[in-house]
Amino acid sequence: MSPNNKKRYIQQRFVFMSLDPIHIGIGGHRLGRVDNTIVREPGTRLPKIPGTSIAGTARSYAAMQYGKPQAAGAHKNFIGDKNKCPIIYTFGTAVDTGGGQAGKVNICDAHLLLFPVYSCTGPVWVSTKDILEVAGFYLDGAGEERDDVVYTSLDLQEENLNLGWLLFAATTGLKVTFSGCISEEKEWQAVKNRIVIVPAKLFSQIVNSNLEVRTSVAIDPETGAAKDRALFTYEALPRSTWLWMDVIEDDFVGCFPKTERQFSGVQENSGDSLAEAWERPLHVVRAGLRLMEYLGVGGMGTRGFGRLKVMFDWEVQ
Repeated sequence: MSPNNKKRYIQQRFVFMSLDPIHIGIGGHRLGRVDNTIVREPGTRLPKIPGTSIAGTARSYAAMQYGKPQAAGAHKNFIGDKNKCPIIYTFGTAVDTGGGQAGKVNICDAHLLLFPVYSCTGPVWVSTKDILEVAGFYLDGAGEERDDVVYTSLDLQEENLNLGWLLFAATTGLKVTFSGCISEEKEWQAVKNRIVIVPAKLFSQIVNSNLEVRTSVAIDPETGAAKDRALFTYEALPRSTWLWMDVIEDDFVGCFPKTERQFSGVQENSGDSLAEAWERPLHVVRAGLRLMEYLGVGGMGTRGFGRLKVMFDWEVQ
């Protein structure tokens, strides 16, 4: 413990569910089945949402809620006392803004937790034993890993279960639980009895074979019609994908400016009342993350992509 009797750092874990398809592009095109692909882990080829994308989005939305949109970026035109600005204190600022200041939070990548796949019994959510356990869930009924067997919480009458075009022998009786705050969430109640644990070596194949792929065409601004030879495809994480992410608050200084009101236009913490008071950097991050449910993250936002809902979060002990 630090001298002021506060933890030197806090590890907060967030679990999200996508309300729309999520497209975090790699910034270019490539030859293959899809023109515009999404970001993946190099080693596993599993899709992810980079922490940089989430950090920029969280900062922008927190600044919007605070009533200070100029704090969304590097905040180079800042005038005043930066030590009293909760956005700068939390996320930092550029070097040419009064010497620069590092942020007090580290926002990690968001990784897959549960991935929706079509089956003969309807939608199921697939994962692996390791992924769920690392994220803080507990499994009962998941036996030894085999290439041709899956373990499910479904109440199956058949001995086999298909996941897309793959057919597995299915073992029922799986229970996935967590000792935190998620037991009453209606979305979790809808998913927990439709989870399938698959072999780790096949998880990436199942995920990448069931991503959402859409085809679009560019519009010619002069004619308002489809532009010739401008057809392209892009992929996305499908709706109802679950992800998890860690945020590390590293506030060794412990001088966060408690903020109960918005920016007034001339002075910090002097405008209209915030919905919830910000008493530490994590509160600022959480406020920004919650707005992703309405404003989204990533590309294709005008095409109905991007909304990501914070389902629950807890401190990792």
